[in-house]
Amino acid sequence: MCGRTSCHLPKEVLARACAYRDRQGRQRLPEWRDPDRYCPSYNKSPRSSSPVLLSRLHLEKDADSSERIIAPMRWGLVPYWFREADPSKLQINTSNCRSDTVMEKRSFKSEQVGAVASPEDWEKVWDNWRPLTMAGIFDCWEPPEGGDCLYSYSIITVDSCKVMNDIHNRMPAILDGEEAISKWLDFGEVSAQEALKLIHPTENIAFHAVSSMVNSSWNNAPECLLPAHLLVGKELKASASSQKMLQWLATKSPKKEEPKTPQKAESDVPQWSSQFLQKSPGTPKRGSAGLLERWLKRGQEEEPVAKRPHTQ
Repeated sequence: MCGRTSCHLPKEVLARACAYRDRQGRQRLPEWRDPDRYCPSYNKSPRSSSPVLLSRLHLEKDADSSERIIAPMRWGLVPYWFREADPSKLQINTSNCRSDTVMEKRSFKSEQVGAVASPEDWEKVWDNWRPLTMAGIFDCWEPPEGGDCLYSYSIITVDSCKVMNDIHNRMPAILDGEEAISKWLDFGEVSAQEALKLIHPTENIAFHAVSSMVNSSWNNAPECLLPAHLLVGKELKASASSQKMLQWLATKSPKKEEPKTPQKAESDVPQWSSQFLQKSPGTPKRGSAGLLERWLKRGQEEEPVAKRPHTQ
């Protein structure tokens, strides 16, 4: 159910927003691993890269497990046992995983825990931003024919809280507070069974409806996050490439008969979102032009695959 997130903060600001205290009580900033792979965006979709907060012990032997790393990872977990050369050929959807089956399904066996950072307004801490920390799991996949390893992750979901149940029956597992984040990440001191006790619905969230602009991951602008009522009457301009393709479809595609029954336009219908919810897509169009539009839309949503943050 979690199909869109947003993380548009600059690297330095995001690191300050993730400040923490280590086991000795010292104020620390997490260290970036492969920061050049981080691509800020107002509208992230599965298969894109997002920052994941994890224990340094995952990447460095004998490190203090209370110390933290930020590493860009592919959204949509590719399990270590996947044997195809192309991770996009994985036939199962691993962008989310249910909390009640995460320890049972083979798709999520032997993964490590992390927290996915997606910003949300809070109080005045580190440039007015505090990450909305969602619990997740990650894995490292090695291409069977050699090459760079791929780190990827999945967001854990739980039953929705009461205030969100009318929108969707599932919601991301949110780690509410520094104590919960520390216990979830510190696998050197906290067992997986104890960490899973931290996974439950929370009412401590705020949300608002956003426009259908988020439907295409090619749209990357602050308007993706604005409440839908603020965009009423505003013209949302398509990118240059999108405009060219729309012109081509209008002139080259065969004419279609007018539908006998009027259909409700969806361009101005808001979707309920708190930057991580997505409305189910509508019925796909038919005909050659519709097929092309679906193909283009799929191409827009399938962003480049992230690769492994190199470790030293």
